[in-house]
Amino acid sequence: MRIFLHTTLLIIVLLLPMKSMVAQDTDSLDLKGNIIQDHRVEVLVMKHVKINQVTKAMDGFRIQLFSDSGNNSKGSAQTVYDEFVLKYPTVGAYLTFKSPNYKVRIGDFRTRLDAQRFLNELTVDYPNAFIVAETINLPRIE
Repeated sequence: MRIFLHTTLLIIVLLLPMKSMVAQDTDSLDLKGNIIQDHRVEVLVMKHVKINQVTKAMDGFRIQLFSDSGNNSKGSAQTVYDEFVLKYPTVGAYLTFKSPNYKVRIGDFRTRLDAQRFLNELTVDYPNAFIVAETINLPRIE
């Protein structure tokens, strides 16, 4: 008799969570199979969509070709920038100043592997170049 009670109790304990899981699945649907959700979820989704429409950048990688500070650093950076643009006109190049350094960074690589592939091509002309994580421009959709 005790074994029967223990077995019955065990079965009831195991089946109770299944009932609540089934109830949760059916509670979120109406009779036609449409999802019922809090209206605030839709508001959050719309905010996310608007932010993504305004933002024209994403996390990615660039290759730093040059960084220097000092008397002629701006001229040197401009020279490196101009030389690169002449050799690789289709690759984005960026000359920036963040006190006290002028930097030349190139590319808008979505993955580190893409940046590494291009860096391998550049090592002859730019032996000190290296990859940096940076916010990049979104790729063009054609």
